[in-house]
Amino acid sequence: MKIRNFPRPFIPFFALIFRLLLAIIFLYAGIEKIINPGDFSVAIYNYRLLPDSAINFVAVLLPWLEIIIALCLIGGINVKGAASLSSLLFLMFAIALTFNLVRGLDISCGCFGAYSGKINWFYLMRDLSFFCMSIFVFIYDRGWRYFFG
Repeated sequence: MKIRNFPRPFIPFFALIFRLLLAIIFLYAGIEKIINPGDFSVAIYNYRLLPDSAINFVAVLLPWLEIIIALCLIGGINVKGAASLSSLLFLMFAIALTFNLVRGLDISCGCFGAYSGKINWFYLMRDLSFFCMSIFVFIYDRGWRYFFG
């Protein structure tokens, strides 16, 4: 299906806006989790999806992965790879949220470190929106040179 009468030059502009928005989200989330790794470990544990032996590993690795994704998106370095990882992470977050919403658990999201709210359906829709934005960036991003080159 082709989008008719939609100005094509705006598509790379939206991809850039989405790319920078995703970068800000990942950068903020990663920094918040690095500051309080213990609180993030507890949030991961509360999801009851990983074995206990993997919780600390994920709590240490995930924030750094988020920061690396953010830096790649900002710098325009391997944007397709960063957008792929971004979409994969948001899909995993959405699946984890769905499992625990269906199970009726009243737990902290852990999305932005210790100060995240309780999981709810809005957070699921938000993560699915970020997933779609990541896919859009993967498909339509043209890089910084498109605008300044």
